[in-house]
Amino acid sequence: MAVVEDDHGGMRWVRRRLLSPEMRLGEVESGRVRLQTLVLLRWLAIAGQLVAVLLVSIGFNFPLPLGLCLLAILASSGLNIFLTLRYRTTVRLPDWQAAVYFAIDLAQLAVLLFLTGGLQNPFALLFMAPVTISATTLSLRSTIALLVLSFVYVTLLAFFHMPLPWWPQEEFAVPDLYLMGNWAAISLGLAFMAAYAWRISQESKRMSAALSATQFVLARAQRLSALDGLAAAAAHELGTPLGTISLVAKELKRGGLKPEEMQEDLDLLASQAERCKEILGRLSREPEGEDALYSRLPLHVLLDEIINPHRDLDVNFTVSILAGDDEATEPEIWRRPEILYGLGNFIENAADFAKSEVSLIVVYSTSQIMLSIIDDGPGFAPDVIERLGEPYVTTRPRTQARNVDQQGQHEGMGLGFFIAKTLLERTKARVEINNRQDGQVGAQVTVIWPRAAIESDSAFPRSA
Repeated sequence: MAVVEDDHGGMRWVRRRLLSPEMRLGEVESGRVRLQTLVLLRWLAIAGQLVAVLLVSIGFNFPLPLGLCLLAILASSGLNIFLTLRYRTTVRLPDWQAAVYFAIDLAQLAVLLFLTGGLQNPFALLFMAPVTISATTLSLRSTIALLVLSFVYVTLLAFFHMPLPWWPQEEFAVPDLYLMGNWAAISLGLAFMAAYAWRISQESKRMSAALSATQFVLARAQRLSALDGLAAAAAHELGTPLGTISLVAKELKRGGLKPEEMQEDLDLLASQAERCKEILGRLSREPEGEDALYSRLPLHVLLDEIINPHRDLDVNFTVSILAGDDEATEPEIWRRPEILYGLGNFIENAADFAKSEVSLIVVYSTSQIMLSIIDDGPGFAPDVIERLGEPYVTTRPRTQARNVDQQGQHEGMGLGFFIAKTLLERTKARVEINNRQDGQVGAQVTVIWPRAAIESDSAFPRSA
């Protein structure tokens, strides 16, 4: 995919890449399970099983097939020892292999429960542990397979099991209705915990992917913005040596110079050419913290720079800057990628859906700066307005957008809105998203900064 040279185009290139089909909703890649984590969890389970079996058999003196129980626990210990010797503890297991090991854990637990009362044993709820861990770490296919396997074990244990360890002189009998209720509770618990853990895990993975995209966009914006500022500074600095070279060339062209004068002029030409080479060489070096990236601009100048890439749209932009009190002066804002991209995305979104006008209203005081971006479009859809700012939440129906791709669908999937909000919040801003409150149809995004936080020299550390 081609890279667009300008800042605004560059951001569009990044957005298309980040919202490729591999990154869309429901297609977030599942993470791999670390073997060390799996081994540690199994050792904890083995320790718990061993304590429970010995306590029941020796502590309470209940009749129990102790040898068979210890054999099942020993089998699980043997698997752990094999995995520790066979693989390095830092290795990450592929999805299918981790699912097989979880299935073995379920089978081992089913054997222990078969030997100790089946579903009459209160520890039957431990079936939820492998399934829940699978839902948070493995693929949906593996989780469903383990969930079905758990249902099979739970159902079989409801009918087939050895007696629950109890005092021999007392008869212990559980009513069938209670047993069926226990089966239903464990089955529903398995389904609920798996679904809940899966949902939370997917949200966490999407958030992590979106934050990674934010870091990528910010790093690219910093490079582009720094390069743009450095190029402008270089062009300005080239004016002096080029002017000197032009003047000396004219003197040499007129002639009549003494040899020593000509030598001085030639030395001057060489020195100025070397200076031009040095200035141009800066463009190939890493930008430093003192570049124009960190320059402070009056607020109206900064807004004009952000609006400028969108002026080719058939939308009228109006900017109003108002003082909230007599003592306040117009703010000077650091020209940071977080602000440039964050506000640029909100303004582009407003221009994309506006019918004819986008208004930017700034009200500043000695304590805060409030910027409202208002359009006369259809407004935010009621079903998503409460979730706007979350990753992968679209702002409005695609068919209403002015900026559509060749298939007639809007490019955005909600990630750009999330990135913009996240970047602005890094600058201590508070972002409020609403529909217009003045009785007109349209959307309104309000960004509020504490003035001291955004204007102070310590607000943005000067580090490359």
